[in-house]
Amino acid sequence: MFKGESSYIAGAKGNFGKMIKNLRRNYPLLFFLLPAVVVVILFCYLPIYGILIAFQDFMPGDKILSDTTIWVGFDNFSRFFNDFQFWPLMKNTFLLCIIGFVIGFPLPIIMSLLLNALKSKRMAKFLQTVYNAPHFISLVVMVGMLYLFFGRYGLVNNIAEKLGFDRYSYFLEKGAFRPMYILSSNWQDFGWSAIIYIAALSNVEPEHHEAAVIDGASRFQRLIHIDFPAITPIVSVMLIMSIGGLMGVGYEKVLLMQTAGNLSTSEIIATYVYKKGLTGVPDQGYATAIGLFNSIINVILLIIANTVSKKFSENSLW
Repeated sequence: MFKGESSYIAGAKGNFGKMIKNLRRNYPLLFFLLPAVVVVILFCYLPIYGILIAFQDFMPGDKILSDTTIWVGFDNFSRFFNDFQFWPLMKNTFLLCIIGFVIGFPLPIIMSLLLNALKSKRMAKFLQTVYNAPHFISLVVMVGMLYLFFGRYGLVNNIAEKLGFDRYSYFLEKGAFRPMYILSSNWQDFGWSAIIYIAALSNVEPEHHEAAVIDGASRFQRLIHIDFPAITPIVSVMLIMSIGGLMGVGYEKVLLMQTAGNLSTSEIIATYVYKKGLTGVPDQGYATAIGLFNSIINVILLIIANTVSKKFSENSLW
């Protein structure tokens, strides 16, 4: 045996011994982690098997793999690319996501910085609770609230009528769908999204602020030069993850807000997949192909965002 081989084997045995030692030391933590791993495998990895449907002429009740499986290759994808609704769906999905991202991503950052800058910590905790509360409102209740405020006979129209204006059917106007959806979603989620930034700001050493005060720094200067750099790594990671899920808007809230009047702006990829795959005469192979196409776009965006972040900063997911 060569000297290099013996040293390599010795190193491998040493690493294996360290791994066993770490397992024995941390087995309670690994035991608590096991249910989460099982859930991820069951609900995230095993369903990937169903992607095969995208390449089949699949009908409900068919087996995914059998002697009678009809393989159609990329025909389902070609159908979608040639569908007259392809570009309207892409446009509606992209606009809904990108506008929501541009408005919604900075909000929790700004809110966390402002809450951390408050002198009264009791007031900061109270405001944080107020901002977090909307996150626990279900989507059905949220859409019901929107109808109560912006429906034809809702509060806003009642006030407008008292002031001499005509009633405006917000849910029947295509131009009102995106503002209502985006603003209500951001109002519901920005407080909850700020928790991770507030947690990062709690690690800032008070001595840094005390030294800055002695040097004559204002509260705004301390916010810019001490607090914001402390959360920059978290901001980078959250930015990458947000871009990676940019086209992943769900269908539930959109479907609840959808009417015949706003269909031209509210029909997105997620709602189209739902309708094609689960309503009417289901075409699950076609719906799966559309969903897979949307997921591929998200993966590409994630890789691009991570590559750009790694190139221009030290923060990345991998």
